[in-house]
Amino acid sequence: MQITNSYEAIVYINYKISFQLQQLLYICSMQKKIPSQFEFIALMASLMSIVALAIDALLPALNFIGFTIGTSESADNQLLITMIFLGLGIGPLLFGPISDTIGRKPIVYLGFGIFIIASLICVSATSLEVMVFGRILQGIGLSAPRTISIAMVRDTFSGDYMARIMSFITVVFILVPIVAPAMGQFILNHYNWQAIFYIQLIFSVLITFWFWKRQPETLAIENRVKFSKYVFVNGLKEIYKSKATVGFTVISGFITGSFMVYLSTSQHIFQEQYLLMDEFPYIFAGLAIAIGTATFLNGTLVIKYGMEKLVTIALFSFFSVSLLYVILFYNTSNPPIYILLIFFGLQFFSIGFLFGNLRALAMQPVGHIAGIGAAITGFISTIMAVPISIFIGKFTATTALPIFVGFSICGFLSVLLLLYLKASKKNV
Repeated sequence: MQITNSYEAIVYINYKISFQLQQLLYICSMQKKIPSQFEFIALMASLMSIVALAIDALLPALNFIGFTIGTSESADNQLLITMIFLGLGIGPLLFGPISDTIGRKPIVYLGFGIFIIASLICVSATSLEVMVFGRILQGIGLSAPRTISIAMVRDTFSGDYMARIMSFITVVFILVPIVAPAMGQFILNHYNWQAIFYIQLIFSVLITFWFWKRQPETLAIENRVKFSKYVFVNGLKEIYKSKATVGFTVISGFITGSFMVYLSTSQHIFQEQYLLMDEFPYIFAGLAIAIGTATFLNGTLVIKYGMEKLVTIALFSFFSVSLLYVILFYNTSNPPIYILLIFFGLQFFSIGFLFGNLRALAMQPVGHIAGIGAAITGFISTIMAVPISIFIGKFTATTALPIFVGFSICGFLSVLLLLYLKASKKNV
């Protein structure tokens, strides 16, 4: 009997060791499939980076494209930048809820497929209308990886840690605007503007392969929501229930609209008003570094101070700097370039603390519907931003002052809304 018990004990021990070894082997095999946090950040940033590449690499070529499609008005050329944002706002309304039903990864593949078709339309465009259509379609396609990357972050993280990850993703993402205009200028000098679109296609294919090979699905099957015609209505109801989601989404719309004015007019201001044709890519890169530096600092400070405190400081700074510029240079010509760059740098340093935090604050209460939540909040902020950008951009023909007037108005409204949200929170 004693021998039998010993034998059974040995068998049991061997079984436990074997089981634990199998578990260890399984974990090791899964670790090969699941990217590290660093790779996850890099991959999510890469999904977003094609958006920046599609916008910023084209900036040096706007006049050349305008000549090809028969337009010389700076306001028409600005549409090639602003209209892609319209697509970025519309697309998530389709891709967001579908991703909540079938998972995140298939939507990314679909979006890149649409982007490829749209890029070929842009390359062959001979009129402003066709080019604008192609740019809107590009935005719709790119809205898939842009929206899904945010949803995947929300699937994996929450709270201040989500803001921290979003900050680091934005830091990597900011590297693209730093180099994109210089890359676009290099391609333009050695080839033609059509080659810029082909380079974008090559990058999109490489990123799609990396995403397919390394990134597992983040939406568990049990967390998926059945798609129905009521998904938008239900999503809007959930969002409407949260003052924070609505409020921070509207603030994001004001800030995004302000930044879009700069994106769409920067080429005209620096190359035509200041006659800095060759220096433009480096100026653009330097200002992008201001955003990147703030975003990097945000990734560290957000855990210590929280999202709301940093957003509060950044919004007051954003409003104050723009108001100071308006007071100093109202009804005057453009100041010296170094003065303009200092003010732009301060503005964008503030924006670096806003983009990731505002999106995280808006998404925090609707994490249970991350896909449709990201879609609707993104749509609202973009639909706000596009007309703001188009309207203000019309006044920048001879001076940069209208940009800062727009900054100050958007900043003032954002501060008022933030104070309202804080007061509402205290009264609850």
